[in-house]
Amino acid sequence: MEGITLAQAIIKAASLLGAGLCMGMGALGPGVGEGFAAGKTCEGIARSPENAGILTRTMLVGQAVSESTGIYSLVISLLLMFAV
Repeated sequence: MEGITLAQAIIKAASLLGAGLCMGMGALGPGVGEGFAAGKTCEGIARSPENAGILTRTMLVGQAVSESTGIYSLVISLLLMFAV
């Protein structure tokens, strides 16, 4: 690390730590939410198998919306890692 000052090293370390925390916290919510949605969909299909198509389609749309917060945290962590 020639030519890097102590302040620059601290800023880089803080940005990498922030990126890790961002992904950790940003993946927690979508993971729990998507698991809950999939479990409830399985229960719904078990109760009425004739509605499996619409239940699965609705679950997938809901999971895509839920996953968008995880993608946002990925973008922020990539910015922290490579732009700072």
